[in-house]
Amino acid sequence: MRPDPASHSPAPGVGSLPVGPGDQGEAVRDIQHRLTALGFDVAGDESGSYGPATESAVKYFQEQRGLRVDGICGRDTWSSLVEAGYALGNRLLYLRQPMLRGDDVGGLQRRLSSLGFDAGRIDGMFGPETGRALEDFQRNAGLTVDGVCGPATLAALERFGSRREGAASTVAAVREAESLRRAPRTLVGLRVVVGQGGGLDALARALARRLTHAGAIATVSLHPDGSEQAAEANAAGAHVFVGVELDPDDARSTTAYYARSDYESAGGRHLAELVQDRVPGCLGVKDGGIRGMSVPALRETRMPAIVCEVGPATVVVERMEALAAALGAALAVWRTSPPT
Repeated sequence: MRPDPASHSPAPGVGSLPVGPGDQGEAVRDIQHRLTALGFDVAGDESGSYGPATESAVKYFQEQRGLRVDGICGRDTWSSLVEAGYALGNRLLYLRQPMLRGDDVGGLQRRLSSLGFDAGRIDGMFGPETGRALEDFQRNAGLTVDGVCGPATLAALERFGSRREGAASTVAAVREAESLRRAPRTLVGLRVVVGQGGGLDALARALARRLTHAGAIATVSLHPDGSEQAAEANAAGAHVFVGVELDPDDARSTTAYYARSDYESAGGRHLAELVQDRVPGCLGVKDGGIRGMSVPALRETRMPAIVCEVGPATVVVERMEALAAALGAALAVWRTSPPT
């Protein structure tokens, strides 16, 4: 085990992101090496050449990891490639800043949750909830309570095993569902952060105004980075995050919520469904459906969250107020009718 694991930021060999089709060099070779180690086939391209095979492999990787599928290795894709390379047991896991991220952290969260210890959402980020759950497990297992997942803790996790197959997300999912069931059946007092990454300032403000008039506590995050939007929502203690993004070319509406192969946010999925029930008809565009994703604005928020992508720009601008009303109505129904 490595006692001082590396952060999830890009390695020096990939210092200039994004990397995409037509690029060549050591950065591409590094990406290809990581993809190959994860079982993705890039053999059709020369080493260090970002050709069709590498682009296809990146797209498949992005799809599998709940990222935006564009075949380009940007910051989110690179971070996910790094995280995917960590298996539980490769390194010591513990609470630190910046938080450790990786598939090994997700594996630890899954095992703790399957044993009934509330590690929070399975998101592959070692935060305070995961640290407390780890210490609780160590205490119950008669181990040294140091909040560090090392060989002794891993051996105990293996020894105890999981209580039942498929139980990994039970604790976090039950806690979220119970919180939604106990919440007041009104928008009054609901803390909402509306985020947008560019081009939809007016829509975000229009939605915030409507929610405020209904008694909610609504703020707008205009930062272009999804991680920063998530940080603002967390700092505000938001009950729900609503992101809006513009698809300038495609006449459709698609809504994403947080999900990965071993966990999904029931509250986020329910809100995404309610939004898609209303927005496509409001805009007169194609219904692109809902999708579980793991982009930063969804993964890093600590509350149910969605990101609604709409287009084209001309239609969105023309029907701005109607769109804000549709989003507000979806939130009102979400608040009064929690997921079952």
